Amino acid sequence: MGVVLGNIIAIYRRELQSYFVSPLAYAIAGVFWLLSGLFFVLILMGPEGILQTVAAYDLQEQQFPVPPIDVPYEFLRAFLDRIGWLLLFILPVLSMGLYAEERKRGTLELLATSPLTNWAVAVGKLLGVLTFFTTMIVPILALETVALSASNPPISPAIPLLGHLALILLAAAILSLGMFISSLTDSTILSAFLTFALIILLFFVDFIAKNIGGFVGETLGHFSLLKHYNSLVQGIFDTSSLMLFASYIIFGIFLTAQSIDALRFQRS
Repeated sequence: MGVVLGNIIAIYRRELQSYFVSPLAYAIAGVFWLLSGLFFVLILMGPEGILQTVAAYDLQEQQFPVPPIDVPYEFLRAFLDRIGWLLLFILPVLSMGLYAEERKRGTLELLATSPLTNWAVAVGKLLGVLTFFTTMIVPILALETVALSASNPPISPAIPLLGHLALILLAAAILSLGMFISSLTDSTILSAFLTFALIILLFFVDFIAKNIGGFVGETLGHFSLLKHYNSLVQGIFDTSSLMLFASYIIFGIFLTAQSIDALRFQRS
């Protein structure tokens, strides 16, 4: 067990260091911060933003009673919803080189035939890219903290904690599946495109399920990433949502390990 853990840590450090010296990774982070900041400003202070909506409600309240708006909750829900959609475009690019670059450089065969277990390599790579993504959302957390600290009454800490846990779990699920697709090809562009197509399907599977209806539709709807992400972002602690994200993460690691194992079998 100690040897496996040491292998995971070694791969994790190697992968994480590669992101912090990669110009592409910094470009991805820059685009993410730019778009996230734009969403933040528009949701909070845009023409149809939260503050404008509250001001309009205040004017209506002077004429007749209207239901109150939970401003911090609505802001956080809308902001995390936009960030969730942004991941659909950012994460396939971030995960496309996890194994495809190894294939291109010819180092994947070395990994496949090394004493390292395929599971250890896959887990180490996933933890590395997920850690880099987590550092990307730190500035966003700082913006949210400034905005939410001005709310009166203050928002319950459980809601933002659950929302950001959902964000990290969503990212881990997408990155895990993207890692598997990256292990199938030496083309980073093809890997990013196929990951994007798969995540689009998993985002909209709930809409497809509603059109099918019946038991099949209901069963299919449970596989929707967007449905379970929105459930957690809204502050609903649902263990089935947590289990679904965990299942996608483990499934992606499993498929990646099997893919590399098949390569190892071909080289033997």
